[in-house]
Amino acid sequence: MSAVGNWAREMLDGGEPYGDYQSMGLSNRQYDILREVVDAARTAKRDQGARAAGELIDRQVRQACTDGYRDGGPSRGPWQS
Repeated sequence: MSAVGNWAREMLDGGEPYGDYQSMGLSNRQYDILREVVDAARTAKRDQGARAAGELIDRQVRQACTDGYRDGGPSRGPWQS
């Protein structure tokens, strides 16, 4: 499982991340994915239970990371002109 998935499960279970996204071992893009997934998983857990939330985490992390890293590198930023 990816670092994003691990952190999503930990945060869903009430864990608090330490430091910033870099100290969590994530890129800025991965941290954005994490926040979106955790928000959706909290709603799924409340409405459908823990199992549905876990399945949502797996599905959304896999899809978001695939979509976000399809080109293999950063897609935008001040370093690109």
